[in-house]
Amino acid sequence: MPVEKTVISKITWRLMPFLGILYLIAYIDRQNVSYAKLDMVGALGMSEYAYGLGASLFFIGYFLFEVPSNLFLERFGARKWFARILVTWGMVTVALAYTSSPTMFYILRFLLGVCEAGFFPGVLYLLTLWFPSSYRARMVGLFMIFSAIANAIGAPLGGILLDLDGMLGYAGWEWVFIATGVPAIIAGIVTLFYLVDRPEKANFLSVEEKAWLRDTLAAENAGIDDHAGNGLRALLNPQVLLMALCFIGFPLAAYGLSYWLPTIVREFGVSNTVNGFLNIIPWLLVAVSLWAVPAMADKAVTKTPYIVIPAFVGAACLVLSAVVPNHTLQFAFLCIAAAGIFSGQPVFWSLPSRFLKGAGAAAGLAAINSVGNLGGFIAQNVVPWIKDATGSTIAPMFFLAACLTAAGLLVIMTARITARRMAREGTSLA
Repeated sequence: MPVEKTVISKITWRLMPFLGILYLIAYIDRQNVSYAKLDMVGALGMSEYAYGLGASLFFIGYFLFEVPSNLFLERFGARKWFARILVTWGMVTVALAYTSSPTMFYILRFLLGVCEAGFFPGVLYLLTLWFPSSYRARMVGLFMIFSAIANAIGAPLGGILLDLDGMLGYAGWEWVFIATGVPAIIAGIVTLFYLVDRPEKANFLSVEEKAWLRDTLAAENAGIDDHAGNGLRALLNPQVLLMALCFIGFPLAAYGLSYWLPTIVREFGVSNTVNGFLNIIPWLLVAVSLWAVPAMADKAVTKTPYIVIPAFVGAACLVLSAVVPNHTLQFAFLCIAAAGIFSGQPVFWSLPSRFLKGAGAAAGLAAINSVGNLGGFIAQNVVPWIKDATGSTIAPMFFLAACLTAAGLLVIMTARITARRMAREGTSLA
């Protein structure tokens, strides 16, 4: 259909690069602690475990404020709410450069989670307002590609900033926070003028194009129970709770690997700058897989294999990275593991919007993401604890592999339970 291709193309080019850039900034701000850690631990006199605890407090603030944030977004619109999120998290990131004690670090990391809460599920909700369901996995994949780009950019950037140690009187780890916080503040201001909340407000779509999109989305939502649009009911929806449980293992493995990878690579005996450039490689592979896997899944009837197979491949490679002694092979397996961990997630996120809508979708997506991201809290505490207990930087990969395997098995179990339930109700969640 000509109008369909035109509408999807216009929306994609208008929204996705901009949302992707915002996510790139967000992800760099999340991961900057993994590079700041290399010098900040010694500067503040903290142990690996104590630093991991502080870094992980981000996820507690994120968990507590994720659902309220998304409900405010649904009420006030993405343009204003995303601008607020960006400006406040940028300010807190810059403040981290002036951390003078472990307590201050803990407080600011918690506040960073509070400020950023709602951004990722907010984008997922925004996509349900702009794209028909058959395009969402690809759009989520395209959006998440920017997280891979963020890691690829953040890796050398983190190393280079650390090597600025002493410039203008700031330590290298302080430069990491200043240089990554300021862009978020600027992006928040730009968001107020660029982002469009809903299709009906889009002056880049014609009347005919708006009508096609409105009718297409209305037809899809007509098959969803009206109660699915209730925010409170969505939080108690068994399918939402099951998907939240399933999701924990994915961010746990993702944050565990991305947070710890610079530390593993440093053990190879390389400089900060070389460490950063080496860490570009896994994220380039992740970017490719984030496009390829969702694109294949959108054409398939059954989505589950495109979630669990990458997860199982990732888990196997994490184990292999921990048992082979050769550093080159270790790094190669970790690169493949990163692709496996991330590539199935866009397919996972395309599923909730098939049984949720409106405020229910906003609350449900936020609930799944907030519970799932507790995996980040677990990873950033358990991974350094395992290292301290074993004296090995690679041993934590066994733990990440076990959690990722469990997540894959839970997805299979949940898919079967959900399929039976929806078959009884006469709906479909492939």
